[in-house]
Amino acid sequence: MSELLVVDLGTLPYAIALELQRDVARRRITGEIAEDVLLLVEHPPVVTLGRTAKGANLIASPEYLASRGVELFEVERGGDITFHGPGQLVGYPIIDLKRHRKDLHWYLRQVEQALMDTVRDFGITAGRVEQYTGVWVNVLETPRKLASIGVHARDWVTWHGFALNVNTDLRYFDLIVPCGIANVTMTSVASELHRGSVDMRAAVEAVVRAFGATFGLVPRSVDLAELSATANAAAVSSPPR
Repeated sequence: MSELLVVDLGTLPYAIALELQRDVARRRITGEIAEDVLLLVEHPPVVTLGRTAKGANLIASPEYLASRGVELFEVERGGDITFHGPGQLVGYPIIDLKRHRKDLHWYLRQVEQALMDTVRDFGITAGRVEQYTGVWVNVLETPRKLASIGVHARDWVTWHGFALNVNTDLRYFDLIVPCGIANVTMTSVASELHRGSVDMRAAVEAVVRAFGATFGLVPRSVDLAELSATANAAAVSSPPR
């Protein structure tokens, strides 16, 4: 079976992670990296605006964000505005859909399914809300959003990805209209379980298992040096034509 190379980046500034995933995606497109990759990370506080973001959905001014130590980025992913910060597990799946199914809608549903399977390991039943991308709880009554998803793809290789609120300080979402959805209620795994915090390592392990199973891949943990070595080996074995 094909592998899913999993890189746990720990805590990393958004700008560094953004350039890293763009580089990995480029090398996945060229074939320098021969397997799909999942980058996992926590970010210091940052607000990102996707391609469809509307200025009115940024409630706080850029100056106020800066005073709170919150960075601001405009990026190429789909979707509107979202927040990343400590206690939130952010995943950047760099998947070559040519090896799976060349259908971005299918891919989004797969990511949702993997996240629903992840939180099921914590005893949380999650689902979809028909008109919105993402993962929700309490979907038949007053839905609460647990995870946001926004992706970009070129040559059927994906990057950007998901943000699963594990222990996130949900007050940060008051600075924005999350995902451009008026009156949305954001939640976290810890909040749903009525706990002060949840083991982030357990969340990472659950995400890795779920993504491997959902995409039919065997997860293998690597560090950045090993990922680069994998790319270099592939380049040597497949010289330019």
